[in-house]
Amino acid sequence: MSPEKLVYMANQIGKFFAHKDEEAAVAGIAEHLQSFWEKRMLAEIYAYLDAGGAGLDERPKRALERLREAVK
Repeated sequence: MSPEKLVYMANQIGKFFAHKDEEAAVAGIAEHLQSFWEKRMLAEIYAYLDAGGAGLDERPKRALERLREAVK
């Protein structure tokens, strides 16, 4: 899957949680990503994040960073 598509999808998930406060939104995004994204998809977006993560909204970016730390 292209990085652009993964960024779009992550940002769409972030928009779903837009009405939540910061902490609840980041936690909800991370939970959704962990529950529904394949390991391959997560690996690809982590690599993209490491390369700068251009285009990722702040909440999805924070959720991905949190999720990656949780699985270490």
